Amino acid sequence: MPDQKPSPRPAVPFLKLDDENAPFLAGSRCGECGAVAPGERPICNACGARSNIAAIRLGTRGKLYSYTIVHRSFPGVKTPFIAAIVNLEGGGAIKGTLLDVTPDPEAIAFDLPVDVVFRDTGQVAADGAPFLSYYFTPAGAAAE
Repeated sequence: MPDQKPSPRPAVPFLKLDDENAPFLAGSRCGECGAVAPGERPICNACGARSNIAAIRLGTRGKLYSYTIVHRSFPGVKTPFIAAIVNLEGGGAIKGTLLDVTPDPEAIAFDLPVDVVFRDTGQVAADGAPFLSYYFTPAGAAAE
């Protein structure tokens, strides 16, 4: 029996894997006001509705809303990097790391179109499963 590599493990609760282990971001849409948020929500953050909240897949494209260039971080985290907030197509906004852009304000534009990409974090669980996370790259730049 050949060694089976453990399935990737999502690094955040709203990153899910489908039946073929393809990653996607899960969210919730309020049926009352239409607000979208990452993850499962029992109550709408926007209007307070407690019912009619539907599970959805979040968009895979968006636009850069805000960012900061991080120069100091935890030990083992390479700096500088770009921490970003992206407004996703279809609704919702998520925080993440913007890759493949020089961490210089002159190289970063608000409303930059981005793709959501999924990559190994380089960390491994005790059972050997790699951790998988989502990142942003300029639209069309993903080489994976």
